[in-house]
Amino acid sequence: MRQHDVGEPAGTAVRGLLVQSAAYTLARRGDRDGTRELTDEAAAIAKELGEATLLRDHGGGFSPLTVQLHKISAEIHAGDPRAALDAARALSLKALPSAERRSRALGDIAVSYDRLGRRSDCARTLLATEICAPQETHARPATRAVISSLLVPGPTSTELCGLAERSGVLA
Repeated sequence: MRQHDVGEPAGTAVRGLLVQSAAYTLARRGDRDGTRELTDEAAAIAKELGEATLLRDHGGGFSPLTVQLHKISAEIHAGDPRAALDAARALSLKALPSAERRSRALGDIAVSYDRLGRRSDCARTLLATEICAPQETHARPATRAVISSLLVPGPTSTELCGLAERSGVLA
């Protein structure tokens, strides 16, 4: 294992955030192996630190929990929604510090279901997302795109149509 200490916990946490960011960049390029290698490195850094390290210029700080949230999103962008769902199963939504964080995690789970063609799971998750944080759900472009995708190809529930209307997807 690499030594990650750069002098103090805050410095080590910043390094973890940078590794996490690099992993996300690789995910956007579709490099699953590189994404996973760097995400594992970020997880090792977070494990070394133990508890969450709060950072003055980063609202969420750095912790094993933030790495797990990152992993869900990174797996989606790397093109592996099944791996994103596996990462989500390892996460306790109750452990997330805010409704906004829970909403974003649920939104990523909904995107994963959508990419796997699991319409009913996707719709159910979107509705749970709205209960958690309505404004975030209605405004987040990724969530709105998933809502829109569910309206086009097949039957829709009245609940999903209502969500689409509240989100401004149905005008």
